[in-house]
Amino acid sequence: MSERRIIKVDERVPLQKGIPLSIQHTFAMFSASVLVPYILGISPAIALLMNGIGTLLFIFITKGKSPAYLGSSFAFISPALLVIKNMGYEYALGGFIVTGIIFMIVAFIVKFVGVKWIDAILPPAAMGPVVALIGLELAKNAAENGGIVTTDTYTKIDPHYVIVFLVTLGFAVIGQVLYRGFASAIAILIAIIIGYVVALFLGIVDFTPCLTQSWLALPNFAAPKFNMQAILIIVPASLVVISEHIGHQVVTSEIIGQDLLKDPGLHRTLFSDGLSTTLSGLCGSVPTTTYGENIGVMAITKVYSVWVIGGAAVFSILLSFIGKASGLIETIPAPVMGGISFLLYGMIGASGIRLMVDAKVDYSKARNLAMTSVIFVTGLSGAFIKIGTVELTGMSLSALVGMAMGLVFYILDRFHLTNDYE
Repeated sequence: MSERRIIKVDERVPLQKGIPLSIQHTFAMFSASVLVPYILGISPAIALLMNGIGTLLFIFITKGKSPAYLGSSFAFISPALLVIKNMGYEYALGGFIVTGIIFMIVAFIVKFVGVKWIDAILPPAAMGPVVALIGLELAKNAAENGGIVTTDTYTKIDPHYVIVFLVTLGFAVIGQVLYRGFASAIAILIAIIIGYVVALFLGIVDFTPCLTQSWLALPNFAAPKFNMQAILIIVPASLVVISEHIGHQVVTSEIIGQDLLKDPGLHRTLFSDGLSTTLSGLCGSVPTTTYGENIGVMAITKVYSVWVIGGAAVFSILLSFIGKASGLIETIPAPVMGGISFLLYGMIGASGIRLMVDAKVDYSKARNLAMTSVIFVTGLSGAFIKIGTVELTGMSLSALVGMAMGLVFYILDRFHLTNDYE
């Protein structure tokens, strides 16, 4: 690593360099992953433990060929809160377990059906914008977390937050251009440290999470309970996560230059995600999903090693038992993580555009132009469809729209009805 180069998926990294690379991934996922259990009213320690175990299982089942970190899923927050309010958290866990089982069933179906249907239903003109929307629809969240925009007109923007946000983002960007050797691979970690130091000087670091934590803390396990009504409320969210999972695998494939849908196979990655969610539900944790933040880290650093991802999973497990350590990470101010997320989400968006460029999508064809245009507008317009208590919007809704358009065009092609044959 004396010079800037790609670290391949199966490549081992020396320990003295692997540790900071793994910590970098841990920082990237931490704030989002602990937010979900906080919202649901449970201890983040159990989520960190199951995220780490789930990630290690993912790496093992995919034969170490698919670099991905499994973090807490946001898709289940709304239905889970409804179940928790009316029945209790134990019944939400039952719904999580059923969702994981559905994932594994879909994985078995994909194993026998194959993945050619993805190319037919989601051609590059559709998959590209869907992948781009994974990052683009999160851009507003990054700006809000960073404190550079407000959710209402009455809240003033804190100039200290803006300074920390810009410093963090600036060093993250500059690091990609100026850093050399190993420093270029840990540019995100360096930017986080610098942003944290600046936040310290500006007095916006709150040490309460660290001071209130004990040195050793055992994660809070909980037993699930099952209720058909609770299951029916939670299960529809699995459609959102399956769409997200396929999009993440496609964008990761583009980044690392390997078709993960074929090797190790979409069935293996789906099964791993489902098994992780099932185990999380059995132990009292939240559902898991592949994380865009960590995909963004790989895109920026060009370090794709599953050994590094595995190291991040080990750190996550250790943090679940060391209260002071996890508390210290919680003291990282929002503008620091907002500045990093601003870049990471943008990289994911750029990966979707790259997919269309690499596939040489011909936009002189009306079908490609219409498909990409409708998908982008659907994802960014705020349009939504509500199925029970689950709201499909953004990337999830645009994926469904893209599939519908792709299927219609596929059928028209089969009967030679499109004007391409004129």
